Amino acid sequence: MTTTERPRAPRRRVPRAWVPNQHGAWAMVVAPPVVGALLAGPHGVHALLLAAWLAAYCAYFALTQWLRSGRRRRYRDPVLGYGAATAVLGLPLVAAQPALLRWAPAFALLLGASLRYAARRADRSYGNDLVTIAAASLMTVVASGLLDRPEGWWPPGADDPRAWAATGLLAAYLVGTVPYVKSMIRERDRPATARLSAGYHAALLAGAVVLAAAGRPGGAAGVALVVVAVGLLARAVHLPRRGRVRPAVVGAGEVVATLAVTAVTLAAV
Repeated sequence: MTTTERPRAPRRRVPRAWVPNQHGAWAMVVAPPVVGALLAGPHGVHALLLAAWLAAYCAYFALTQWLRSGRRRRYRDPVLGYGAATAVLGLPLVAAQPALLRWAPAFALLLGASLRYAARRADRSYGNDLVTIAAASLMTVVASGLLDRPEGWWPPGADDPRAWAATGLLAAYLVGTVPYVKSMIRERDRPATARLSAGYHAALLAGAVVLAAAGRPGGAAGVALVVVAVGLLARAVHLPRRGRVRPAVVGAGEVVATLAVTAVTLAAV
């Protein structure tokens, strides 16, 4: 090293406790509120809802890690930081649309169930995956009704059949990602998981064919629904046979698949 050279400063990395490491989960978290916003007609307040929801997801992830780690101190700051961010972003939403609080019991129930799984170190279980999918999918209806002023005690958006139809399509896809991702990563050495994934996606394709044949949706949207279902089945059948794949690659594939499902969902409803 010459006298004019300076040692390189070490790169500062964001502590792992602050960054959710489930790459494919981002697609699951983002897609439902985006679909709901597009159904309602995008508005600036939808961006605030998405920001608050992402902060809440990060807070949830940090909280589950804190519980499953035996309440280690390294996870405390992310829990507090993301919790504060969620409150800062969420309070203006509630002030503008107090009826959003009508969704609180449903989300509180799902959150409580998921945290119970985390406390028992079962946050990677099928049961917890289904709970988190239910919470994420429900955001489709929440976002679609964000600008509504409902009468009575119905939560905003709960009376929108298009939003529920979109929720159903997204949830059907997301449920299939559970055995598929496990067959690619954590349970890649268990043939039963790959068979479960393939069987579920075969049923998903059959359902898409039935819907298209019944004209719900019809035309090009129905064809697109079947084509996407065929692609998801082909992925579930063939990719687990290719051996070890890095989680980041699997997550990137989930983002691409989610984009396709999002597009066909918007076309279908």
